[in-house]
Amino acid sequence: QVQLVESGGGLVQAGGSLRLSCAASGLTFSSYVMGWFRQAPGKEREFVAAISRSGTTYYADSVKGRFTISRDNAKNTVYLQMNSLKPEDTAVYYCAARLRVVVTTNNYNYWGQGTQVTVSS
Repeated sequence: QVQLVESGGGLVQAGGSLRLSCAASGLTFSSYVMGWFRQAPGKEREFVAAISRSGTTYYADSVKGRFTISRDNAKNTVYLQMNSLKPEDTAVYYCAARLRVVVTTNNYNYWGQGTQVTVSS
């Protein structure tokens, strides 16, 4: 079955960096759009970034210029490099996979279990 396993979350001070990883199995990774979403306490899950099958990237305005999404099809892994972190970036971060085109809604086929990112001020 399809599994998406996130790692790399943790506690970091404002201005710091973290790199999240999401290892995928049970699917033909190169055929899937990969996305990162996040959910803060009391808020709805929101789009963070996505990368198409060909490597085109998309970002939420709130993270543009600070976060970078990338993929390694040989390792079936998608990454989210997060720099200049802010307290408002605190959330559970989820990776997700869907076929065909990139969307910024929650309409993805598969989801990971999430990894906590906490940014202290």
